[in-house]
Amino acid sequence: MPHASDASPVSLIGEEYEVEVGPVAHGGHCIARTDEGRVLFVRHTLPGEKVIAKVTEGDEDSRYLRADAVRIVEAAKDRIEAPCPLSGPGKCGGCDWQHVKPGAQRRLKGEVIAEQLHRLAGLSPEEAGWDGTVVPAPGDKLPAGEVPAWRTRVQYAVDADGHAGLRRHRSHDVERVDHCMIAAPGVSELGVEKREWPQLATVEAIAATGSHDRQVVLTPRPGGRLPLVELDKPVSVLRVDERDGSVHRVHGRAFVRERADGRTYRVGGGGFWQVHPQAADTLVKAVMQGLMPRKGETALDLYCGVGLFAGAIAERVGEQGAVLGIESSKRAAEDARHNLQDLPRVRVEHGKVDQVLTRTRITETDLIVLDPPRAGAGKQTVRHLASLSARRIAYVACDPAALARDLKYFQESGYRTRTLRAFDLFPMTHHVECVAILEPAEKRS
Repeated sequence: MPHASDASPVSLIGEEYEVEVGPVAHGGHCIARTDEGRVLFVRHTLPGEKVIAKVTEGDEDSRYLRADAVRIVEAAKDRIEAPCPLSGPGKCGGCDWQHVKPGAQRRLKGEVIAEQLHRLAGLSPEEAGWDGTVVPAPGDKLPAGEVPAWRTRVQYAVDADGHAGLRRHRSHDVERVDHCMIAAPGVSELGVEKREWPQLATVEAIAATGSHDRQVVLTPRPGGRLPLVELDKPVSVLRVDERDGSVHRVHGRAFVRERADGRTYRVGGGGFWQVHPQAADTLVKAVMQGLMPRKGETALDLYCGVGLFAGAIAERVGEQGAVLGIESSKRAAEDARHNLQDLPRVRVEHGKVDQVLTRTRITETDLIVLDPPRAGAGKQTVRHLASLSARRIAYVACDPAALARDLKYFQESGYRTRTLRAFDLFPMTHHVECVAILEPAEKRS
């Protein structure tokens, strides 16, 4: 007979608790506690509400439980009826704040940034040079109940019957959709939701900003075949090889053309580009205002993608300046070289940041811009960058926790945060974009 201690912990999934909701937390949920002191991360609620929370993940041994607010006992003043019918417990997991007034969404994001800065970097908003506001993107300041259609790249999951949809929160289950409210008009016009996609795992729809380029990227299920693609608009088609993730052209262009800061950028193979139509210009402006490039300066653009910031800096440092871009994606590095071929003062290297910097033996530079992946740059990379004695560093971050951790490493390496700006480039979701400008803690002569 097994001992009681050998038994599996009792699942609490489906249990319901009436709770008072506390502060917002990073990740699109709020914190609450049961009468027994269990911590709940509750979605579909707001600080100050009283709700019935139904557990979706966790057992008696869990440090915390995840839950959905399935009934609102006392509503917060910033609650509205979710405009999207697919928003709510057990439904689409794409949007976190459909039930929140737009201004309150930005305040919640600001509270998360402030909490992460304090907890992970030991910084107050004032010490970070931040006024505490999260700025809406141009055109996104809409009345409550209206949803900005901003997402220019949408990856649809495909269910077993071949219908396109979006995944439920923390699940592989697919919620069928007729229309995604945050999808940009160019994505919606492709009509992905209107047809069936047999033998596919995902369909990514891309509507480039500043051009009429439209593209779908198809990922077949193992052993699946590509369907004949007939959409409502002219479109190029790419295929992802399910064995190694490589991307191949089926028909049409292998790239889309994006536009920012007065330049056109080729983005191939379904590669990375900011998904909000105003994001690239907004971020370039913030980075250039923070760095204030001077004629003849040298600069590094790290995790440079297809060359957005490298191109902007190169235009401003002039012919006597020099810019080195470093990008780990071979395809993106090739695109960056193509996009910046008219700027001979720009060089683009393919590889990991620390490895390329070591290989090129760079020991100093005037400016650095880094736009790392969601996990951040990390302690070793930050220490390496701090050793290059840049007069200013621009850090572009899509995750406030990773940003705060890296700002702490920069502090330990002799840099302070001069300014921080936050932009609501992902309305209706918990995501937020930040630009931090750093400089040496002690000005060097």
